[in-house]
Order: sequence, then C-alpha cells, then structure tokens
Amino acid sequence: MTKKYLSVLLALILTATVLSACSQQTGKNSHILVTETTTEHTTDTSGFKLSYSQADSLNPFKSKTLNNQIANTLVFDSLFVLDSNFEAQPSIATGYTYEDSDTLRVTIPSGIVFSNGAALTASSVVYSFNQAKNSPHWKNMLRGISSAYAVSETVISFELNYSNPNAHNLLTFAIANGDTDKNGYPIGSGRYKFGEGNGTVFLTVNRKHEGFNPHFTKIQLVNITTSESIENAINIGNISYAFRDMSSGGDVKMNCSKKPVNLTNMVYIGANGKTGITKDENIRRAISLAIDRDTVVKSAYRGYAKSATSPFHPASRLGKQSQIFEAKTDLAAAKLAIKQSGYKQSELKLDILVNRNAQRAAAAKLIKQQLEAAGFKVTVSKMTTKGYRDFVKYSRFDLYIGETRLPDDMNLRTFFTGSGATNYGIDLDSSDTASNYSRYLRGKGEIGSFILSFSQEMPFIPVVYRQGMICYPRAMQGDMQGYEGNYFSNIEDWYFN
Repeated sequence: MTKKYLSVLLALILTATVLSACSQQTGKNSHILVTETTTEHTTDTSGFKLSYSQADSLNPFKSKTLNNQIANTLVFDSLFVLDSNFEAQPSIATGYTYEDSDTLRVTIPSGIVFSNGAALTASSVVYSFNQAKNSPHWKNMLRGISSAYAVSETVISFELNYSNPNAHNLLTFAIANGDTDKNGYPIGSGRYKFGEGNGTVFLTVNRKHEGFNPHFTKIQLVNITTSESIENAINIGNISYAFRDMSSGGDVKMNCSKKPVNLTNMVYIGANGKTGITKDENIRRAISLAIDRDTVVKSAYRGYAKSATSPFHPASRLGKQSQIFEAKTDLAAAKLAIKQSGYKQSELKLDILVNRNAQRAAAAKLIKQQLEAAGFKVTVSKMTTKGYRDFVKYSRFDLYIGETRLPDDMNLRTFFTGSGATNYGIDLDSSDTASNYSRYLRGKGEIGSFILSFSQEMPFIPVVYRQGMICYPRAMQGDMQGYEGNYFSNIEDWYFN
C-alpha cells in the first residue's frame, strides 16, 4: 500500500469522523439541523438589504403588502413550510396525525421560546390560527379549517370544514403570541427579530433560535413600496433580494441573478359544459389535445411557467402521480376526438373570452392558432375585467381563459362544489369527476378514479402553472434556495464575495 494511498485513506476517515460528529449535534429546537465547518465564518452587518413598506404593518396578521409578508418569514416560524415540490416539511411541528376524516392533530416540542424568552406552546398556535383566519394573507388559505384548540401544551387539534387528507399543507401561518418589543414590533420565534435605531428598521439574529449561525447577522429594511421601485432598487444595488410573482408579466431583464419559483397559480381553459358544442366531452378532449402547452410556456409566459400535465402542479406528489396531458400538441388525437363528437366541420366554431391580462391574452392568441390547426374556427373576445366577469358568471361563453391560485394542499373544490369560485360551465349535477373528487377527499375513493373520470370528462382544461422569480445580486453566493412562502430557506448559507 503506497504512502499516497494511505494519506488519502486517512483524510477520508478523518472527514467522515468530523461529519459524523456534526450530524449528532442538535439544538433545543429539534426542528433545526445544526452543522459545523472548520472554515472561517465571516459575518456581515450591512451588506444584505430587504425592501419593506413603512406604511404597512409588520404584524404578520395585518400586513397587506407582499414585501412585508416576505420579510415576516424571517421573524416568524410556522408549523410547516413547503418545499419546491409542495410537500409539507416540519418547521415547529414534529408530527401530525388525522384522528378521523375531519380532525387533524399536530404535535410541537416543548422548550421552544419566542425571541423575548416567552414559551411557545399549543396556546400560541391556537392564538395565531385565530388571528390568521381573519388576516389578509392567510384567510383564504385557511377556509377549509374551522377551528383549533389546545389538547395539551404540545398538541393542537384542528377541526376541518370538510374531509381533506392534505390539510396539514395549510398550516404555514406565522406563530406569534401577541407580544411586542419596546419599539412596538411584534415578537416571533424565527431566525431574526425586529430592531430599530438611528431612524432605521432592521432585522437582527434571534439568539434564542438555537443553531442558527448566518453570515448576515443584521439585515437593513429599506422603505420601498411599488414593484417598479423594487425592481429599480435591486438593479442599482439598494436592496439585495426581491421576489416577483410575475402576475402581469413585465420586463424580466433585470440586472441580477434569477431563480424561478413554483407557484400554485393555475392558468386553465374553462369550457361551457352545459350548452353549445363544448357540452360534448369529445370536443373538450379535442381542445386539450390540440394545445401545445410548452409553446404557451415559452411564448406567453417567457419561460416562467410549467406545462400542466395534470390538474395538479406537475412538481407536486399528486401531479407526478397523475400525468394525463401531453405538454406538446397531439393533432391526430385531437382530430379523432372531433370525429367521435359527430360535429360537422361547419359547426366547429368557438369563441375564447379573455380579459386584458397581457399573459393570458397572449396565451389566448396562441391557443386560437393551435385550435385552428385542429380544424376549429376560433375568435378571441378580449374584454374589460368587468365585462369578462359578467360573461363568465352568466355562462355566456364557449371557452374562457382563467387563472386561480390553488391553496397549498392543491385542493380543487373551487371547481367541483356549488360554492366554488371557478365552477363556471361545469355541470356539477351530472359530473362524475365532481363526485369522484368528493369521494377521494372523504377517503372513500382513490385519486386514480378521479383522474380517470377527469381525463374522460375534461370539465376544465389545465394549461400551465405560473412561476414567480427570485432576484438577487450576482455577487451573492451560497446555492440560493427559496420557495413560495419559504423564501429564505437556507439564508444561513448566503454570503457576498
């Protein structure tokens, strides 16, 4: 055995020993992974800057602006956070169980404290849930949960408004207890806490959050309100990070590094399943088959979207299990479905309603061309927001281009219940898809049965899931990770060259 080989082997053994020792170290907060390195750890108290709105509240249950809500994710922990695949990962929570189809119980550890030293208990979670239920940020997301109560100091029970096997994905609201610091800023248990000095607001490391050792120990908050000003600020270096949800498109040629962020915003085609040729499920299937979703992604959304190959987001577990659409057009299958419908060529007339959203208008133009290639004669009616809403509400359409943000549990009840906000054109009384979805939620049926009926009936036609964008300076290092609602997932690894 050569000396060189022995040297390499010894180095490997030493490295493995160090890594093993690091992996066994944990802090009091069991949801935090603690790692150590032998490299020098530099700190930065002035380099990293975030935008916030001085005119808006920094209370997580009162804030209305996106930049304040983003900043709050550094100050407040939640029971769970979602990863890039929309899977719930424990943050404060250590586990959950479904006691029955309508009751979800979550366990938290003892010993977690807020930044002022107060204990974080089940009562804190119940208080936060009740606040979040009425907040601008979480009230829509939490509609499926009726109430919460503390079973013990470490167990919380959530009562569901309807059966939902994925309800734990909704528990991403901020945890607080109503306390404020001497300057009136709300107290959280997150990685940072609010501070104030010399007329500025900032974030400093919360030393009660054990195991968190970032390079950025102080983050300046810069008062910037409009999205245009935020874009300009990051281009000239006044702030170090921005998230854009890309809801209105706009210029993405910003002077920064960019990272796409998956969103639950589904862009879809609503079809009138009650009257006209779109009442025929063969026609609806033909429409879906004729669409080239990849082209819509590239042209209408400038690449900031994912082709919807399922009713669920393609990155999600449910989406991966139920890929029933092709991302590319299948003209031969589309023409066969038209033939099976029995309609004559002269009857294949469709009108697409769309509002003045630039991306959806561009998508409508592309879809028109794709449907015409399959044999349809298509017009596009571009309407004001009010006119569009009225026509859709009263089912005065063949097709419409819509967008809805699904809750984090990927729940589709908005399409399949009488009170749903996007059920327009769907004949719920005769829809096998709606009844199969209800059975799936109640645990009485399989997701496969729902997907099978959906692919046959095609009650609506998913097109793409939009993406947002994280933007940060090119000098930023550290494998930038961030997801919707969990924008700073590994901020402890970020640093400037």
